[in-house]
Amino acid sequence: MTTVNDPVFVKDLTKTYYDESRGPVHAVRQIGFTCRPGEIFGLLGANGAGKTTTLRMLTTILKPSAGTAKIMGYDVAEEPVEVRRHVGFYSATTALYPRLTARETIEFFARINGYDASRTPARVDELVERFGIEEYARARIDKLSSGMKQKVAIARTLAHDPPILVFDEPTVGLDVLNALEMQAILTELKAQGKTILFSTHIMSEAEKLCDRIAIIHEGRILASGTLEALRERTGAHYLEDIFVSFIQEAA
Repeated sequence: MTTVNDPVFVKDLTKTYYDESRGPVHAVRQIGFTCRPGEIFGLLGANGAGKTTTLRMLTTILKPSAGTAKIMGYDVAEEPVEVRRHVGFYSATTALYPRLTARETIEFFARINGYDASRTPARVDELVERFGIEEYARARIDKLSSGMKQKVAIARTLAHDPPILVFDEPTVGLDVLNALEMQAILTELKAQGKTILFSTHIMSEAEKLCDRIAIIHEGRILASGTLEALRERTGAHYLEDIFVSFIQEAA
């Protein structure tokens, strides 16, 4: 059973753009779902399906055209500051400030998201140690390797210890070992009771990590549930076949 009191509540969420040559472009069309504490909820879809647009609305980067979305009870359109205090957003394309050090970056994001100033130094120390960046903590971001920048970006996402974490295709462009490390981090955060919203187009990741999965296609959610429930609905075992089955059904 899902309710408006779940940490993430989405109902009829819609995003429409206007293009001069094409007219209205419906990126997200009246989608709805909820996410619970201590679970990884996956948005599974091909590139252009509406995953990133959905996550950007939930994290207040984009304003919805219609519908409702609430993070810990705060409306994303009406209470964006409170929403940002309760959510951490990570994307493989998220940039870092090149002139800040790793430590300054983590501290900066803790402070702008309302983390207790008296506890911030200890929080920064905790994250520096957790992600093994002690040696590079005082180095400027533009001097770090891509792998170290990734660690700083994850630490920055967690800086204010938010209850809800949004990861938008976090393993895109990573090698196998770094992708596995990212998966281990997500599993660790889930064990801490975090609510995790995770988008991907990689079937094996969704199978391995997600407690529930929503299949999104052309801005619409075609199906949502546990992997076992989706198997029962389609008669298929592998998520790739399940995904194709719902896409074909919608065609």
